[in-house]
Amino acid sequence: MAHKRRSSKRKSSWKRADLHLHTPASSDYQEPDVSFLDILRRCEERKLDIVAITDHNTVAGYRNLINEIQQLKLLENLDRIQPEERQILEEYNRLLAKVLVLPGFEFTATFGFHILAIFNPEKELRDIEHLLLDLNIPSDVLDLGSSTVGATSDVLTAYQVIDEAGGIAVAAHANSTNGVAMRGYRFGGQTKIAYTQDPHLAALEVTDLNLKGRRTTAAFFSGTKPEYPRRMHCIQGSDAHRLRTNPSNKKNLGIGDRTTDILLEEISFEAVRALFLSNDFARTRPRWAASEEVFDFVQQAREDGPSFLQDFHESITVSGGKRYAVIADVCALANANGGTLFVGSSSDTKKPVVGVSSPQTTIQQLTNEISTRISPPISCQMDVLSTKGKNVVRILVPRGEDSPYAVDDNKIYVRGEADTGLAIRDEIVQLVKRVERSEIAIPVTEEKIESEKADDLKLHSPRTGVEVVGDEVRGDTRYFAMKDLRNGNVVKNVTKSSARRLWAYAISQFIKLPKNLEKADIAWTGEIGILKQYKQGKRKRFDLAQKAAERIKIYFGVTEDGIHGEWRPLVGLDSE
Repeated sequence: MAHKRRSSKRKSSWKRADLHLHTPASSDYQEPDVSFLDILRRCEERKLDIVAITDHNTVAGYRNLINEIQQLKLLENLDRIQPEERQILEEYNRLLAKVLVLPGFEFTATFGFHILAIFNPEKELRDIEHLLLDLNIPSDVLDLGSSTVGATSDVLTAYQVIDEAGGIAVAAHANSTNGVAMRGYRFGGQTKIAYTQDPHLAALEVTDLNLKGRRTTAAFFSGTKPEYPRRMHCIQGSDAHRLRTNPSNKKNLGIGDRTTDILLEEISFEAVRALFLSNDFARTRPRWAASEEVFDFVQQAREDGPSFLQDFHESITVSGGKRYAVIADVCALANANGGTLFVGSSSDTKKPVVGVSSPQTTIQQLTNEISTRISPPISCQMDVLSTKGKNVVRILVPRGEDSPYAVDDNKIYVRGEADTGLAIRDEIVQLVKRVERSEIAIPVTEEKIESEKADDLKLHSPRTGVEVVGDEVRGDTRYFAMKDLRNGNVVKNVTKSSARRLWAYAISQFIKLPKNLEKADIAWTGEIGILKQYKQGKRKRFDLAQKAAERIKIYFGVTEDGIHGEWRPLVGLDSE
């Protein structure tokens, strides 16, 4: 091998990584006379700790690097090495002691989607080449480094093959050309969901990680979208086909021009893979090009505010039920898609951060409470983050595998759009029936594309909010049937007193509507319209209407996350 893996344990620190580099082994490399020493020296100049060589559909570049070093070592062992050759070998040894170089390739799947495959440097190169053959890369083009290689395997098969071989599967430039997020496509549907949520996919490489806001790719795949419940690790890489950015075309980046910082205890392939397989999303951050500014995860979370996946608690004092509120949130998130809680800060960015004076004591107290009060057992990760000079405890709650989860054996909590409440009977029944469903790897076909195009022409209901789909009076009590637009579940027998915040709001607005909804004050645009627009906390919400075949449907409390298709221009949002 060209170098030894560095694996000595140390205190966690931020390491700079560029996991998408090409070499002259890629046919479209823009500087064919560049040497591997040139590449490694440029990595050193850019202060990179970890890089991956990912040529198009080949490992020829990495193999050429290894062969060159092995040839020099052979000459040294035979005592035939020339002074200039010894100097080159020493330079390789020096550079590879500073930069961990990982082997890999950029695979072109069917329909041109690109996938990064990154492996342990101890893995035999012939085994990696066998993977390329298994993915239908023709043997006669295995060393050409071309991105156009004919009919290969589909995206989901590639994810599985890479993952099961011990590699890291990353969707290359997912939000741009040849990316699985299908930006600009007028179809996608279930294919796009499968391509970005598959359990064998470790991360998405995106080109807008340094941007903030809800329109960024990382925000889209943050787990708040109902149809994209799995939060994805998002990283960035240079996709460098040259040493330095092309001055005449700034889009042609050089080595280290777009990198990711990774918080690691050791610099090793195993540490990187373990991080991407975890649900810890505060250990990667974009490297700012213009400064060394540290990315503040807590501040970013506060700016995003409470949501289906995160909430904030200033303290865990027993008095006032503050500690119980944290436990209830853990239970609710476990019964949903998991999420993150921050202890020591409110979500109000105008208020100073209170912080936690003794974070380790707080973590121990919460660990004890969660282990003794929530059943069945749920394993949460906790750590300490710094923001505004204060310590904040972060609780990472996984999606539960054995729902329903309960506090003190009999209090089952569920999560609304941004609040927690006790589950009613129908919700408990649905939690009992909830079964983890494995994604089925179905290749994209022309028929599937046409089907999804046709489906996209239909205007479906918004994807967040609630619809009152029925009501009846029994005795002196009026009962409502509520449809949760996030998951499509219908919960019956909801009363005004049992309804949580959003449901209570929807019921209060529903009973004010005229029986003939044609007379309701709705601003129609064709078959859809706006009944009301308002703001709750930091989030805009909409009450929307749709003319269906049998009746007018009213959707209450829809957030921007749930707006899609023709609904977007209706409420003043840009098209997707």
